[in-house]
Amino acid sequence: MANGQRQAAWEFFGSELKRRREDAGLTQDALGRRVFVSGGYIGQFEQAIRKPQLDVAIRIDEALQSDRFFERMWRKLIGASPFESYFAAVAELEALATEICEFEPVLVPGLLQTAGYARALMLAAEPFELDEVREQRIATRLARAHILKDSTKPLYWAIVHEQMLRIPVGGAACMATQLDHVSGLAHSHRVIVQVIASAEGAHAAMNHPLRLMEFDDAPPTLYTEGLFWGQLLDDPSLVKHARAKYDLLRAAALSPKASLALIDSAAESYRTP
Repeated sequence: MANGQRQAAWEFFGSELKRRREDAGLTQDALGRRVFVSGGYIGQFEQAIRKPQLDVAIRIDEALQSDRFFERMWRKLIGASPFESYFAAVAELEALATEICEFEPVLVPGLLQTAGYARALMLAAEPFELDEVREQRIATRLARAHILKDSTKPLYWAIVHEQMLRIPVGGAACMATQLDHVSGLAHSHRVIVQVIASAEGAHAAMNHPLRLMEFDDAPPTLYTEGLFWGQLLDDPSLVKHARAKYDLLRAAALSPKASLALIDSAAESYRTP
């Protein structure tokens, strides 16, 4: 399913939600209370601005007695996404975010990856995957980065660990290109990057990647993932706790200026035999 077709399908999801809600005599706030989200959320679902998570779609079916219509449609639309099912909603939301704060303990964050770096990661993880499938996944990942070039781009803040600089993903030339790319984005003021030095020792999120996203008219979210799973959460207490962790990571990291100097030095070391 092409992006335009998928968006049209989400718009149908929203219009059908509005029709069935009104037929049931419920306001957006009233339905929101029944499915444990705000009325504003229901309005965003109806306008296809935001996509509900699966548990919300299931609760909507229960509240509107819609015989699993919204659950089935959700599964079909998420299944048509080019992303893993647990990441599809995150990819939709990052295009709406006003601020994205990300921590990666080992890898370059996806939004900052080059094609060569992404290809090396995917080849290591799925060595028997067809080349055309891998190249499509690479193109999909790189396409997400357009939000960093848009005039309404979110504030993007990435914190990485120094070990990311030292693992030669794809070889020396690939790493030099990758680190130059990150440095270029930072020098052009599109992103802010900080590095936690290895000498810092233990820090607040050992081996736990996390992403915080803020929005103009919706609650902030937290996303974290493992090898074959991901969780997108908007529970206020969990998001607040994760924000506190991120603040500790910022405090432990080198300054943006010192971080860029370290990144540039690492890139040069990969160019030097």
